[in-house]
Amino acid sequence: MKIIYLDNSATSFPKPDEVYQFMDSFYRKNGVNPGRSGFDAAIAVEEMVQGTRKLLTGLFNGDDPNRLTFSYNASDSLNMILQGLAEKGDHVITTMLEHNSVLRPLHHLMLEGIIEVTIVPFDAQGYVDPEDIRKAIRKNTRMVVVNHCSNVIGTVQPVVEIGRICKENGIYFVVDASQSAGAIPIDMKAMSIDVLVFTGHKCLMGPTGIGGSYVMENIPVRGTRFGGTGVRSAQKTHLEEFPYRLECGTLNIVGVAGLYAGTKWVIGQGIEELHAREMALWDKMRKGIQQIDNVVTYCAESPENRNHVLSFNVKGFESGDTGTLLDVDYNIACRTGLHCAPLVHQGLGTDKIHGTVRFSVGPFNTEEQIDLAIQAVAEIASLRR
Repeated sequence: MKIIYLDNSATSFPKPDEVYQFMDSFYRKNGVNPGRSGFDAAIAVEEMVQGTRKLLTGLFNGDDPNRLTFSYNASDSLNMILQGLAEKGDHVITTMLEHNSVLRPLHHLMLEGIIEVTIVPFDAQGYVDPEDIRKAIRKNTRMVVVNHCSNVIGTVQPVVEIGRICKENGIYFVVDASQSAGAIPIDMKAMSIDVLVFTGHKCLMGPTGIGGSYVMENIPVRGTRFGGTGVRSAQKTHLEEFPYRLECGTLNIVGVAGLYAGTKWVIGQGIEELHAREMALWDKMRKGIQQIDNVVTYCAESPENRNHVLSFNVKGFESGDTGTLLDVDYNIACRTGLHCAPLVHQGLGTDKIHGTVRFSVGPFNTEEQIDLAIQAVAEIASLRR
């Protein structure tokens, strides 16, 4: 039986054929360093890298493609951004919806005595109240860090309102768009976002091992990594200008190629169109699962202002046991546990029962697969009786 893949919030799978084909053909022909030499293959790689910067800069409504920098993934970029922006004595505001890619760097900075952190809650529907952000601001508040879309409950946060509050108070606004870049339109200017962090392997339909950030003008992110750039090699210090400030060494060329092809595919399909289709499947799944006795869903009352993630539990079962049954008996791939976002589960109360089962829809799921997933959950829930 063919796998039913419902773990797209971890990594979208499968990728469009265009992504596999472009990665293979480009790397076979041009698997060399960009920007180091003047031969044809090196020039082709540099053009592809710059083309990807331009493509993503346009997608996020930035101005300067050189300020779009690449990294391993969102966690990698968040470490660079948070450590590069924080100064001793700063206060940082974040939320209970954050992934460990935000929580852990902030916690380490706090343990080192560099910053203080305030963590604001979310409401019963899974949303942060922008007024809670405003109330948490202090004289030494330097930045607000917010997860645009929760990887546990799928709620899309009011970043326009939060960004406006940050702008009014002269505070840097950092947005983790791991779950939203490629799924929800993002306009950094309209949303007053100073730094946007993204990953390639989720909604942008690229491979693992590639991500990055876009940093607006006049945002004083310090470089925290130093090494080769292929530019001004006699200089003893690492280059301050972008993109070199946040990049060193040879880029993941095959990863950038896959990100380029994935982003092109998403744009060609239409972000709004992809999102509408996925949310239609999500709503079908949500309604079907909510009708099953002994199953509880979390923050899933409406398809409005959210992404394609559904968290649930079968009463009387550990989430991990439910996931094992789904895998072994039904060939359904999903995610269970705390999803690297422990404070979300504290807010839901699911930390006490070891998290939730998470189904996350992707562009290649079908109605038939959703029906089979609902049926599988119903059969597992019937075992309790």
